[in-house]
Amino acid sequence: MSPESHSPRTVRASSAARALNLIGDRWTLMALYAAFTGVSRFDGFVAQTGMARSLLTDRLARLEAAGILERRLYQARPPRHDYHLTAMGWGLFDAVLMVLRWDQKRVGVSSHRPLHATCGCPLVPEMACKACGEVVGVREVTIAEGPGAGFDPAPPPRGQRRSIAAERGGDPAVERAIAVLGDRWTSYVAAAAFLGRRRFGDLQAELNVASNILSDRLGRLVALGVLEKIRYQERPERWEYRLTADGRELFPLIVALMAWGDRWLARPEGPPEVLTHVSCGQRLEAVVRCSACGGAVGPETVVPPNPSPLAGEGGGEAVG
Repeated sequence: MSPESHSPRTVRASSAARALNLIGDRWTLMALYAAFTGVSRFDGFVAQTGMARSLLTDRLARLEAAGILERRLYQARPPRHDYHLTAMGWGLFDAVLMVLRWDQKRVGVSSHRPLHATCGCPLVPEMACKACGEVVGVREVTIAEGPGAGFDPAPPPRGQRRSIAAERGGDPAVERAIAVLGDRWTSYVAAAAFLGRRRFGDLQAELNVASNILSDRLGRLVALGVLEKIRYQERPERWEYRLTADGRELFPLIVALMAWGDRWLARPEGPPEVLTHVSCGQRLEAVVRCSACGGAVGPETVVPPNPSPLAGEGGGEAVG
């Protein structure tokens, strides 16, 4: 796409960015995580996430409007509903597993992690190329414009209103992932780094973001260990930002989000980007498998460590 066609109100089309526009804020991610652990009732979501009821009502409504959750009546008088993942919602399961994988790569495998039902081992998921079976890494994949390449409308700015959360111990793995994914611009910058954008001007042109926002998010990603800041010119002093080893381990998560966005959010002309696995030369179709036994991993083969006792308890939603 030519630079001339890139207006101030547009951003380069990306399935991963489209996915993050729907789910890429802290509270939406926490609500989704709760749904994946089996929570379905409103009070269960409140207890697990610590969200204010008004904020939770908003996030559940957004996920329902997007088609990720569906609301089901379980009590007629007074009317009460619970919330369940749709096929579209369950399609994010690979992305959830890649969050687990990224955390395991950083801090190690915990005894409190899910089991793979097929082999009974603690689950260490890995992403592989369906065509050749090799494990997928950022250095073995190329990206090119797809049939749906172009530009999307720039997402509107989000309000800065913060909610008061209950003081409670959250899942550390979820908190570490939210530090990167729970802010739209932070995750956008990380995704752009996988496209080879390293310098401030290149990142700003790619993302169409204000310089103060970009500076802040680059600083966050350096502090989180996802990017490292390297000086490439002394006079005047200039820096570029490169993915660290921890940062490169996020690549399978980006691939999972791209695949989900390609399936559920692509325009009629097709995906905006196409990945190719260099080793076999085939268009990348990624699959998730157990690193211990090589077996397929899906919702039906994963045994959660501690099923939530709040999964089916509590009252309905605060509104309606």
